[in-house]
Amino acid sequence: MNEHDADLRRWPHSRRAFLRSVGVAVGGIGLTSGTAVGQSERPPDQFTLDIDNRYFPLPVGRRLLLEGDEEGVTVKLRVTVLDETENLGDVTTRVVEEREWEDGALLEVSRNYFAQSTEGDVWYFGEAVDIYEDGAVVSNEGSWRAYEDGNEPGVFMPATPEVGMLYRQERAPGVAEDKVLILGLDETVEVPAGTFENTLRTYDWNPLEPGTPGDVKVYAPSVGIIVDGAVELVEFVE
Repeated sequence: MNEHDADLRRWPHSRRAFLRSVGVAVGGIGLTSGTAVGQSERPPDQFTLDIDNRYFPLPVGRRLLLEGDEEGVTVKLRVTVLDETENLGDVTTRVVEEREWEDGALLEVSRNYFAQSTEGDVWYFGEAVDIYEDGAVVSNEGSWRAYEDGNEPGVFMPATPEVGMLYRQERAPGVAEDKVLILGLDETVEVPAGTFENTLRTYDWNPLEPGTPGDVKVYAPSVGIIVDGAVELVEFVE
């Protein structure tokens, strides 16, 4: 287990210090260096709904449940690949639903739109967000759609990731601008659902919130996300 893996296991106590140290490293390499996959960020002409990217496969019916504790709050995140599609521009995308709870209360439901290029890169085309309070929707903050209002798709997961790769996941100016830095590959990570080898570790942050720590995320081959900030995979259903 390397130093960063040890930090992951010690969360949440060391989480802020670790994320601050990663933020310094990100600042050191410069936010404008590199592209997602060593090529233009211009979306390709052809996409498929058969999303079989090694680290982010999206077969219909797949469900992942992640749980954890963040500063005394019990957080639960459920990710479900729906048998639904959404058209954005000329692209048909797969819909992935995320539901998040805090201390048992529904906090957010989002419908996320993905498609895969013929090269194997998974592209992100936006999301519809419902934020809840006391069981009612109070906001849609963070919602965006590619090809509307000047928004463009972003690369969510490259086909051939490399350590140090930096890319833009969200390209909705002023609304959603998340960036990702790949921190590690081929690492072994243990979570409640099991031990996973050859994982991919990233640092995700929002430039629209300067000074706010981002999140470390870990993806396992053939599974998808197994660590998302303070929550870890506890259940995986094909």
